[in-house]
Amino acid sequence: MSMFHGSRLVALACLVMLTALSCADKNVPASATTQMGARKDSAAKRDSVMPKVATIAASGGQVNVRPQADAAAGMGAAKHAAATSGELPKRTHRDSVALASMTSKKDSVNDAKWPVKMPAPLPGALFPEKRVVAFYGNPLSKKMGVLGEYPKEEMLSKLDHEVARWAQADPSHPVQPALHFIVTVAQGTPGKAGLFRLQMRDSMVNELYSWARAKHALLFLDVQVGKSTVQAEVPRLRPFLENPDVHLAIDPEFAMATSGAIPGTKIGTLDAKDVNWAVGFLDEIARTKSLPPKVLIVHRFTRKMVTNAREIRYTPHVQVVMDMDGWGPPWLKFDSYHDYVKSDPVQFTGFKLFFHNDTKKGDPLLTPAEVLRLNPRPLYIQYQ
Repeated sequence: MSMFHGSRLVALACLVMLTALSCADKNVPASATTQMGARKDSAAKRDSVMPKVATIAASGGQVNVRPQADAAAGMGAAKHAAATSGELPKRTHRDSVALASMTSKKDSVNDAKWPVKMPAPLPGALFPEKRVVAFYGNPLSKKMGVLGEYPKEEMLSKLDHEVARWAQADPSHPVQPALHFIVTVAQGTPGKAGLFRLQMRDSMVNELYSWARAKHALLFLDVQVGKSTVQAEVPRLRPFLENPDVHLAIDPEFAMATSGAIPGTKIGTLDAKDVNWAVGFLDEIARTKSLPPKVLIVHRFTRKMVTNAREIRYTPHVQVVMDMDGWGPPWLKFDSYHDYVKSDPVQFTGFKLFFHNDTKKGDPLLTPAEVLRLNPRPLYIQYQ
């Protein structure tokens, strides 16, 4: 997900992936079920975002998934040092005001909405006792997120580092590491099914699951439906979701059935009824398989991405996280968290950090200590 100033939407040119990779396995491997986790600054700021991913190119036998927005080659040494130190980096006046407003008495109306009233969590529930720190992406891509940007062992070592930082910043919440894998990727071309989405092979899901299990991490399966629907795309993932450490995420940015637009040409949308269907699907799995509560991540960085959000329902067997998934300077991220997550409570909250896009204009990456100043404190942290 991404943000920028102004009201433009940038169309992304998308190519079809290699035929050998362009469809999911017809049958789930037998091992799958046994081995498978100042807020009102300007109207122009509102809903002004740039799509993140949806560019897939096949070249020379290798698949590259490139977010057009992520032009930065990497963080400089100074920015990296600021992002990883225990000290709070120097911020602009605008950033400081935005963060201060999130913790001031002026926001008491929204503060009163949190924590959301809910029954005591069932045994094995992740939230609110734990915090999840996840690395996001696709192993076929070096530019789609940190999960695929580095070789496996280097990536997992970096995940260990971030987990340790969060554990140090908030010892009251044990940190659960996770891999967040985009298992269905929105496309700019229709593909064989005409649905503008590409399903990763089940064998790749099994591989990512093995990575997660080796680190005692969760695996989140992220679905970008394109011109398909949540109801059509999620059921094929059931054999994986029947494992206790595998959870689900849905991404409204690339849900284009309502608009009919090509993914990447405008921001998509899902309705509460789509989210509630996913909740019901996970609820049935958790109950019939006697699993700990499932987690459903819903990405959001504009109001229209999730319509009728206050009608979203959760159950004791499903914990719903609204994840503020946008990039930009700290003040914009804080404002978006306020406007699209805090002011519109569902159950739990998440916050996304972009190693490159958040720092491309010289801003140090937000530190755990800074993010923890938000109210409510996010319990799901995702790095791209």
